[in-house]
Amino acid sequence: MQLGGQRSSGNVEDRRGIGVGGGVGIGTIVIAVVAYFLGIDPTAVINMAQQVQPEQQQAPRDPNAPKDEGQVFVEKVLGSTEDVWKRQMQGYREPKLVLFSGAVKSACGMGQAAMGPFYCPPDERVYIDLAFYKDLRDRFRAPGDFAQAYVIAHEVGHHVQNQLGVMQKLQALQGRVSKQEFNQASVRVELQADCFAGVWAHHVANTGLLDAGDVDEGLTAAAAIGDDRIQKQTQGTVVPESFTHGSSAQRVRWFKQGMASGRMQDCDTFSARGL
Repeated sequence: MQLGGQRSSGNVEDRRGIGVGGGVGIGTIVIAVVAYFLGIDPTAVINMAQQVQPEQQQAPRDPNAPKDEGQVFVEKVLGSTEDVWKRQMQGYREPKLVLFSGAVKSACGMGQAAMGPFYCPPDERVYIDLAFYKDLRDRFRAPGDFAQAYVIAHEVGHHVQNQLGVMQKLQALQGRVSKQEFNQASVRVELQADCFAGVWAHHVANTGLLDAGDVDEGLTAAAAIGDDRIQKQTQGTVVPESFTHGSSAQRVRWFKQGMASGRMQDCDTFSARGL
């Protein structure tokens, strides 16, 4: 990506190296069900939150030290999402993005790096441990700066949904429908966030920020984190009724849909009969 001329967002908080206490907040279930980027058993998320111990991280970063390459990249990508969504949505509220290392406290409870990047609706913040990008490159075979930017754009897509009331509707279903029905609703939420990431990609492409091959990086990332591929990798079998984020093909399809049109109106995964 050509981010040299892209303005940096002022909405990035660097909490790397700040120790956190243990315990599970009442909002942990929000992360466990809908807010984390990778599909993980919710009970595992809660167990991880319970096991977090105070001061398990490195010394806090010096706030006066020069920003590292990772922070500069994140600030510019977040800035690009702000520029796009301000034009797409009247009254768009910019989210905050929190950089953390290891574990972090949020309004949704305790988050851990093993959960992957996540969005917390109550505090309107995206949380990411930059170590995830190494996993994206090495474990999921999805290298490249645009693949990394897609991760941020997807989580910002959840922020857009939060302002549209989508996240609240999903949370309201919890305990009122069967697990399979809730999973199906969750898939539609995640695929819409992928489509919104595609809308962002459409507009940054029009501003000349993309290099040759960037779109392929995004498609590779979308495919790499499909539920079917992750389940095959981690448990050797694929169980479609347990999908919470969508298959590789579905994630690629909806990212491409958003990128082709650049219109958030074309991201209605809830009315679509076939995903």
